[in-house]
Amino acid sequence: MYRLVRPNPTVFRAYDIRGIIDESFDEHAFYSIGRAVGTHLGQLHQKAIFLGRDARLSSFQLAKALEQGILDSGIDVFNLGAVSTPMMYFAAYTQAIHSGLMVTGSHNPANYNGIKLVINGQTLVQDGISRIFNIIKSQHFSMGIGTSKAFFIDEAYIKRIVSDITLTRPFKVVVDAGNGIAGPVLIKTLTQLGCEVIPLFCEVDGRFPNHHPDPTVEANLVDLKHAVLTHRADIGLAFDGDADRLGVVTNHGEVIWADRLMMFYARHLLSKQAGATIAYDVKCSANLKQVIEAAGGRAVMCPTGHSIVKKKMQEVKAVFAGEMSGHLFFKDRWYGFDDALYSAARLLEMLSSSMLDVHEQFSTIPNSIHTPEIHIPVQERRKFQIMQDFCTYAEFKGAHLVRIDGLRAEFANGWGLLRASNTTPCLVARFEAHDTTILQHIKQAFATQLQRVAPELNLAAILA
Repeated sequence: MYRLVRPNPTVFRAYDIRGIIDESFDEHAFYSIGRAVGTHLGQLHQKAIFLGRDARLSSFQLAKALEQGILDSGIDVFNLGAVSTPMMYFAAYTQAIHSGLMVTGSHNPANYNGIKLVINGQTLVQDGISRIFNIIKSQHFSMGIGTSKAFFIDEAYIKRIVSDITLTRPFKVVVDAGNGIAGPVLIKTLTQLGCEVIPLFCEVDGRFPNHHPDPTVEANLVDLKHAVLTHRADIGLAFDGDADRLGVVTNHGEVIWADRLMMFYARHLLSKQAGATIAYDVKCSANLKQVIEAAGGRAVMCPTGHSIVKKKMQEVKAVFAGEMSGHLFFKDRWYGFDDALYSAARLLEMLSSSMLDVHEQFSTIPNSIHTPEIHIPVQERRKFQIMQDFCTYAEFKGAHLVRIDGLRAEFANGWGLLRASNTTPCLVARFEAHDTTILQHIKQAFATQLQRVAPELNLAAILA
C-alpha cells in the first residue's frame, strides 16, 4: 500500500517535522518516517510508542501511514486517536511508554501538516530529528510485525488537571478553540473546574472555517474580544489547532501577549519559590527579565522553539518557561511540557486569589511600546543564508548583540530582533522601545542593515 520514499529535507526542521501536504510530503513520506522512527526506537531497545492526531482533513490518512511504518518496523503502537498535542505528551510522561508521535500542523494553515516527536521522554530537537532523516537516507530500516491497540487518555488527562487546580472564586470564561482538536476537552475541563464556559468555535473542524487557529495573531482574536465584551465575561481564552499555544483577552477586551502573561506567572511562582529559574525565548520583552529578577528569580534567555525551550528548561532546572508564540511550560506541579489548557487553568487559579478583576490584575504588569511578530516572506532555501549574512555584516553601534537565535540588538532604550522562522518560509522580526520615536529608529536601523544583505526583500512590514 505504501512505498518507501525520501521526503523533502526542508520538512525536517529544528524542533519538529512540518510542511505542505502533497507539495513537501505525502502519505508515502509519512510511512517512510514511521519506518525510521520505528528503527530508531529499536536501536534504543524501545518496544512501543503512542500515536495521536489533530483534526486536519489530512491527519487521519497521514497518521494511518505513519502507524503502518512503525508497525512494519516491529514496534507496537498505542493509538490515542484524535487528541491535542498536550494529551499525547501527557500519555508519554505518565504511562510506562515514554515515546509518542503527534500528527499535527499546529497553528499553520490547513494545507500544512507534520509530526511532533517525543522519544524516550525527550522531545526531539535538531540533532534527534536529523537522526530520523539520516535513517531514511541510509535505507537501513528494521523489519518486524508490530501490533496496534487503541488507548484512551482523555479522562485521565482531564481528571489530572481538575485534581491539581483550585479556584477560590468562579469565572465566566469565553473559550475560542478555533475549531481545533481540543474544543470538547476544553469545555469539559473548565466546566468541571467550576467555570461558566461560553464556547466559541469549539466544534472540531479541520477546515478552520471561522478563523486561522493561531492566537498569536491579533486578527484571529477579534471574535473572542467581541464575545468577552458582549457576554461581560471575566476572561477570554484562545487556543491553536493542537492546543499547545494559549492566547488571553481580559474583561476589557485587551490582548495579553505571552511575555506579559509570563510576567504574571513569574510573580506568582517566585512569591512561593524564591530564587527559582524561569526561561524564556529571544522574542520576549526586556521587561520580563526585569520582573523575574525583581521578584528574586533567575532569568534565562534561550532560542525560540517548543522543543528547544523544553530542553533548556531541563538544563537550567527551570520551574517555568515560555515563548512569545504562546507555548507555556510548567514544571511546578506539572510535567514541563507545553500545555495551553493546563496553563489556562493555572492562570485562572492565580487570578482567583485576588478579588480584583482580570484587567485590574494585569494593569500591574509592565507594558511597553512594541510590535507583534513581523513576518517577512522569503524563499525557504534563502532564509538561513540571509540570516547568516545578516548576523555577519549587520552593524548596530552601541548595542549589545545577542546571537543565540538570529540577531537581537539591545540598546539602552529598546531592542530589535531578526531570526529565521523554523516553521514557515519567512524571516521574523520584533521590536520594543520606550517610545514610538525610538521604536521607529530601531526598525529603520534593522531595515537598512537587512537591505544591505537581501535587497530583494519587501520590508514594508518592518517600516510600517
